[in-house]
Amino acid sequence: MSTFDYVGVGFCSNDDISLLPEIPLDSKVKIIQHTIQGGGPAATSTVAASRLGLSTAFVGTVGDDDAGKRIISDFQAEKVNTDAIVVRKGRTSPIAYCWVDEPTGKRSVAWTRGDTEEIETEEVKLDVLNGAKVLHMDGHNPKGALALAKRAKELGVLVNFDAGTVRDGVAELLPYADILIASEAFARSWTGENDLKKALVKLADYNAKVVGCTMGENGSMMYDNGKYIECPAFKIEPVDTTGAGDVFHTSFAVRYLETQDLYECQRFGAAVSAIKCGKLGGRAGIPTRAVVDEFLSTHK
Repeated sequence: MSTFDYVGVGFCSNDDISLLPEIPLDSKVKIIQHTIQGGGPAATSTVAASRLGLSTAFVGTVGDDDAGKRIISDFQAEKVNTDAIVVRKGRTSPIAYCWVDEPTGKRSVAWTRGDTEEIETEEVKLDVLNGAKVLHMDGHNPKGALALAKRAKELGVLVNFDAGTVRDGVAELLPYADILIASEAFARSWTGENDLKKALVKLADYNAKVVGCTMGENGSMMYDNGKYIECPAFKIEPVDTTGAGDVFHTSFAVRYLETQDLYECQRFGAAVSAIKCGKLGGRAGIPTRAVVDEFLSTHK
C-alpha cells in the first residue's frame, strides 16, 4: 500500500442538500438550490486535507448500492485513496438530508447509517498508517478508530480527534488524542461544565498536546498550560455552514504540522472554514492552499 500524509477514519455518506428561504415546519417551501455531495465529518475532513495538498486515504464502510458507489467515486475524484474502505454486500449506505436556511446559512441535518455495519477491528488495514503524519477521527467506527489510534501511537503519527458528538466508544478514544478539539456541545456534555473554560480544563486531563473547542461564529478557544487562546471567526456572509467544523479540524492539524503556534493554527483553520461557507454543501467550497494563503494575506 502507498503511504499517505493524512488518514481519516469515521463516517462517510451522501449528502442531499437544499438551500431554502426558510426551514419549514408543517408547511412547504420552494427550493432555491439543490445539490448532492459526499459528506460525513471525517470524510469531509479528509477531502479538505487533499485539497490543501496532502496525500490522503479514508477508512470506513459503505454498502454496495448506488449511494456507496457514489461515495467511493467522489473520494477518488478528490484523490482520496479508498483501498481501506470496506464495501458491505447487500447493504444500504449512509445518507444525510441537509436543509440550509438561506438568510443565515445555518442548517438542519437528518442522517442515517442505513444498514451498513461499522468496521470491525480485524477488518482495518493498519498499514494505511505507514508513513502517515496525521490520523483523523470523528468518533464513528470506534472499533476501527481505536485500532488505528493504538497503531498511530506506536508509529508516532499525530492523532487528531474531532470530538463533535457524545457517542459509544468515545471514552476509549479520548486518551489517544494528540489534538483534542471539541464542539461546544461535546465539551459541556462530556465534562458537565457549562462554562467552556472550565470544560477545557477538564478535557486537558486527557493529556492531549492541544485542547480546545470550536464556537461557530464566535471562533475557537484553546487551553494551554493555564492560558486561554481565543481566535475570532472571520466576518463573512455565509451561504452554508455545513462542514465548517470538519474543515477547521483538518486545517488546524495541517498548520500544526508546520508550526506549533496555536493562534496561527486557529487563524488558518478559521480562514479555511470561512472560505468553505461561501458555497452550498460541505465540500463544494473547500479551498486549495493557494486560495487560503491569498485570503489570509488580505484578511487581518
